[in-house]
Amino acid sequence: MSKRNFILAIITVGLMTGCTSTKKITSSSTTASLKDVYKNDFLIGAALSSQQIEEKEPNAAELVPKEFNAITPENIMKAEIIHPEWDRYNFDLADKIAAYGKKYNMKVNGHTLIWHSQLPAFVRNMKDADSVRQFFTDHITTVASRYDGKITSWDVVNEALEEDGSMRKSIFLTKLGDDYVTEAFRLAQKAAPNTELFYNDYNIEQPKKRAGAISIIKKIQAAGVRIDGVGIQGHWHVGRVPFKDIEESILEYSALGIKVAFTELDIEVLPRNFQGADISQRVASNPELNPYTNGLPDSVQQQLAMDYENLFKLFLKHKDKIDRVTFWGVNDGQSWLNGWPVRGRTNYPLLFDRQFKPKPAYYRVIGLKTKPSEDRKPF
Repeated sequence: MSKRNFILAIITVGLMTGCTSTKKITSSSTTASLKDVYKNDFLIGAALSSQQIEEKEPNAAELVPKEFNAITPENIMKAEIIHPEWDRYNFDLADKIAAYGKKYNMKVNGHTLIWHSQLPAFVRNMKDADSVRQFFTDHITTVASRYDGKITSWDVVNEALEEDGSMRKSIFLTKLGDDYVTEAFRLAQKAAPNTELFYNDYNIEQPKKRAGAISIIKKIQAAGVRIDGVGIQGHWHVGRVPFKDIEESILEYSALGIKVAFTELDIEVLPRNFQGADISQRVASNPELNPYTNGLPDSVQQQLAMDYENLFKLFLKHKDKIDRVTFWGVNDGQSWLNGWPVRGRTNYPLLFDRQFKPKPAYYRVIGLKTKPSEDRKPF
């Protein structure tokens, strides 16, 4: 991407500071953007908060349309918000993200129809299988049909697998049985014939869990039900991104005749002793687990930039198989990783810092498309 050297130098210096000013800034001092440079490769997306969907956050209101051409609601389409009571739906914010996508010509991915977490209280307390089935059917049919033609895709079922590839012991498995995932796709296909349907999960680039996901996909296909793609969430850790497993997963999923998306991408820089994104897991606060409260050391910043660069090299290598790469959040301050699995940490997992300024990782990702080819080594 073309940019003035002196502006880049100023931004790079600024990234190393712990400044917390909320003064409105330009999203990046470049003439192009992520969505521009990758427009012939795959969509570039971000998860938006309710404040950002309503354009109440000035910096995000400027940056998001400039940098991204796909959006996912971080929370507002989850069942506890969109369907808070048995006979009541709340479509206010969901309608707004559909309108936001139309306004800025962005693809909207609905997240998510069926998930064991963030369920409304009335569902969590259900004991009767018939009641669970009625909720399941009504929820998918009502929500998916409302947004057919207004959004591009749905994460139909989210996180249905355990780490060993077996089915997660959720209320849906317990009450509805092993076929509930296939049935969810069947209902979504009927309710939203013009919307792409994805299965979404974390760690499904890992061999055992990947095998479980492949089994689910094949089962859906064998039933004659439509599934258009798989979403690999992509919650990884700096210095430990599993590139080999990711590449194998791209190849194995695409061999099933479906699209591959990276749906919730971030690279964590803080320590924790387990892998994954199970939001029920929590760790007690400890200063040793929050080492960068005054800013990210340059060595970690550069490792983060290198990891993102190598990840996007891999994505470009397989761009014919990848539909979308969506970051889980717009800037570091918004990231869910500040509050999980340890509350109150200062994390730095995205391409934009807390002032919405591009980080070195941003320029590495942009540079893959804008630097002369002789300056870049293949992945």
